[in-house]
Amino acid sequence: MELSKRLKAVADLVSRGRNVADIGCDHGYVSIYLCEKQIAEKVIAMDVNDGPLARAREHIRQAGLSRYIETRLSDGADALGAKEADSAVIAGMGGRLMVRILSQAAARIGNFEELVLQPQSEIFKVREYLWENGYQIVAEDMVLEDGKYYQMIKALKQGKTAKDAHGTDVCKEFEKIAEKTGVSAGQVREACAWYGPLLLKTGHTVCREYRAREYRNLDRIRQHITEQKATSETIERVEELSYKLEILQVAEKVGNVYGDSQN
Repeated sequence: MELSKRLKAVADLVSRGRNVADIGCDHGYVSIYLCEKQIAEKVIAMDVNDGPLARAREHIRQAGLSRYIETRLSDGADALGAKEADSAVIAGMGGRLMVRILSQAAARIGNFEELVLQPQSEIFKVREYLWENGYQIVAEDMVLEDGKYYQMIKALKQGKTAKDAHGTDVCKEFEKIAEKTGVSAGQVREACAWYGPLLLKTGHTVCREYRAREYRNLDRIRQHITEQKATSETIERVEELSYKLEILQVAEKVGNVYGDSQN
């Protein structure tokens, strides 16, 4: 199974030997790839819509993997039983919906040991959920495909305290970076929530390109608005854009701190 750059980056983050829940499986391509590459022992492929699930079922049959991949019609993880999967893959949906699915699953069947996530929007909500629920972000990736940027996150369940990839309490790590950058720990946390602590730590090339483009676009929009007649709406919009630009600058400082510590 040949995957798109985005989906391959997602699938390659899954640990070997897992029983995987592919939530929002669409046409089943990730599920098939995981079994063809012998990454997953078993996959339960779920989707909320009949059409995509039927196509996934046909693709699975054609690949000869029906004994390894089970399909289920499911709103989120609602059709999944306790301990049926220890790893969950969720890709191609908004961050708010992703958090809702994970929260409902945790309340009903407990937490997954491993999460591989690719939120399309509100990425900060996903990382905040992970930090607040004792997940350790152990890997991140970012790709550019067809003019769009996509972030991937791999997290492991650790306990009640949020941990970073080196086992340090995340809040303490933010405070340490804040001291070195001269900005608040809250702003460091927000920058990491948006742009990824490990993406910043490693100086990920695609993430750096994305941040540079984002800064140019937001700055151009802000400049255009400031040239218009000032109203309460335009003033509020300029303040919002200015704050986003400030967080992008914080992200750059965070990356520089990590870079200095590795030199």
